[in-house]
Amino acid sequence: MDVDTRLLRYFAAVAAEGNLTRAAERLFVSQPALTKQIKQLESQLGVPLFTRSRAGMTLTPAGQALAGATPAVLAGWDQALRATKAAAGRAARVLRVGFISSAANEATQQIIAAFAHRRPDWRVDLQQAAWADPTAGLAGGDADAALLRLPFPGQDDMRIEVLLTEPRWVALPATHPFAARDQICFSDLWDEPFVAAPAETGSWRDYWLATGERQGHPVRIGAVTDQPDAYLTAIANGDGVALVPESAARYYARPGIIYRPVTGVSPSQVGVAWPPANDTNPVVQDFIRCCLDNKPPHHLNNQPASSNSQKDSDE
Repeated sequence: MDVDTRLLRYFAAVAAEGNLTRAAERLFVSQPALTKQIKQLESQLGVPLFTRSRAGMTLTPAGQALAGATPAVLAGWDQALRATKAAAGRAARVLRVGFISSAANEATQQIIAAFAHRRPDWRVDLQQAAWADPTAGLAGGDADAALLRLPFPGQDDMRIEVLLTEPRWVALPATHPFAARDQICFSDLWDEPFVAAPAETGSWRDYWLATGERQGHPVRIGAVTDQPDAYLTAIANGDGVALVPESAARYYARPGIIYRPVTGVSPSQVGVAWPPANDTNPVVQDFIRCCLDNKPPHHLNNQPASSNSQKDSDE
């Protein structure tokens, strides 16, 4: 019997939450759709997996057995996908590098040139990801390494080296009353509508809304977009404001938008990230070295934060 891994992921979320509503929120699907998927899985297996009550969803003995085996099954399948895609890249001598718009900025071309010098028989395939995937292909095994804005979902499972730290600014419609200010206190923006990334980006979206730095003040969402052009258009049209890296003022200057420094909010970091399985991949490690040797010049910290790989080596 073959079972769709998507159904197993849905089952795992309900088993972990013990509640359909919370699991649906975690998966960014509707509760009726999630209920239908769980019933489909139970029908395929021919056994009930949950006991349903007003208190929530309780695993049956069969459900407990499946819950115990599911993490290893999903991890094994994910690893198999990564290994398959990575093998294809090695055979073609192509290094797949994902990136989120604005990550690395000035240094990207120097990094690629340095890698070409180090590995002249290899080609770098730069793959820009939509903001709906802030891991830029790492999570799905579609990238061997990635240049990313931190934090991103699942980063604790990846190796990371910080390349750049820069302030977060705010992008405003040119007609906004705050556009006349030289700098803006973040608390003055709390009641403004914000242009946001899609909800499924989780902690990445929360970081760019600075939800943890609002002292409990709720966020107003004016628009949701997953591409830079749509993001900027929404701001220019007055749908909302947005926190952005300082470098956005250089890379995304356009009529109708003003960029201003913001006080009272933490800076942004760019890092190069890769899965632990690539710790022993000499080509990936050469790329990491090229990233470290060609860090962007506009970093705030003389000593960048320690990477996961360094932490592991110290333990």
